[in-house]
Amino acid sequence: MIDIRVKNRACRNIFRPLTVLFLGCLLLPLAGIAEKNDSVNSRAFHLWVASDSHLDGDLKKRKRPGGDAIIPRESLAEAIRQSEGYNNDAAPAFDWHIGLLLGDFSGTHAATPSEAEGREVVRQFGSLRTHKREDIYTLIGNTDASPGQEWARKWIDPAGENPGVSGVDKRKMTYPIDGTWERYSFRVGNMLFLMMSDRNDLAPPIGKQGKQRGNYPAGAVTMETFEWWKKMVESNPDSIIISAHHHMLRDTTVASDRWEGYGVGSKEEFVEKWQRLYPEVPFGERTPLHPEDWRYHGYFPDGAPEGASYLYFVGDRADAGLFESYLEEHPGAIDIWLGGHTHSAPGDTFGDKSHVEKKWGVNFINVAALTKNLVRKYPPNSRLLSFSPGSNTAKVAFYMHDDQLSPRGWYAEMAREIELGKPFEW
Repeated sequence: MIDIRVKNRACRNIFRPLTVLFLGCLLLPLAGIAEKNDSVNSRAFHLWVASDSHLDGDLKKRKRPGGDAIIPRESLAEAIRQSEGYNNDAAPAFDWHIGLLLGDFSGTHAATPSEAEGREVVRQFGSLRTHKREDIYTLIGNTDASPGQEWARKWIDPAGENPGVSGVDKRKMTYPIDGTWERYSFRVGNMLFLMMSDRNDLAPPIGKQGKQRGNYPAGAVTMETFEWWKKMVESNPDSIIISAHHHMLRDTTVASDRWEGYGVGSKEEFVEKWQRLYPEVPFGERTPLHPEDWRYHGYFPDGAPEGASYLYFVGDRADAGLFESYLEEHPGAIDIWLGGHTHSAPGDTFGDKSHVEKKWGVNFINVAALTKNLVRKYPPNSRLLSFSPGSNTAKVAFYMHDDQLSPRGWYAEMAREIELGKPFEW
């Protein structure tokens, strides 16, 4: 009599290799998919950051002062399509979990951006296919200003106040926000984001309130926002802290010191240039139009022109320096400051500063700009920051959205690795 247990064990021994082979063939493709998903969802967190899309400025067909024609383009939608891999221009797609858009969606110079431009903001965000609208977190820039910031709150909608218009439903945010359109926070693992909108809606010299034309370039926040920022920083010493505003802090990245917004080193030099170019016009009585007049920003005599390229006002204090002083006194209190505002070509180091610099133990990164047509013909670009669990470094990649300077995609010359105060975990 044959022991059934031995027979069954023999059968199992015969078929086990075949079973393993079958399951291996079945699961091998899935393993590749799992590995790919793991690279996106577990091993690294990818943060896409951009600013200054200036939609209307890029959509208008016109000629530059030099005579060359401007070809209309969808500055925001094109970048979205490229990132997700369906713009049909050979631009390489890339993985990103969430995006930050740091203001200046408007490309007009009116007292209030138009409803048509607001609808254009929503339309171009509608290009998202593999991400939901709530995967992109926003703040308000100086050109987006309107009385009470109503235009930006309606169409850009940083806090999800108007989902029926903007399409932003805060309940669908993967990483819920805490705060208001003016200032809010959210977390990704041990990373804390502090988002602050610009207040160009206030009265001159802080903002353009009551003006019919122009976007005062000097950056501004309220004293309440500064105090909120300081409290959040001090109550989260165990977090990797990323602060974001439309503007950079003073003297941190390219052209961000006093008067550098016009490509001159001091007010005296700027006055001398004015008098040389416009000998019949008293200084400050007209907006410069000559190509030699300015390099980055428009000139508004009653709008703190010396601070055109950085966060100049805190409350009603001009050139306050409160953020800078705090960080100087508390080195490494935050890890990264993200901003835009000053459009510049890759490799520009005006003022002996580049797009990525470290100061006071903080990594400062200028991410401007997605626009190509608003002012000077700089190539549209953005950044991808990648954080790996267990690592206290992050990679900063520079992405070119057209082929004006180099092929579309990664611009290796501007790639950087930055150091964080602690390892990233999520």
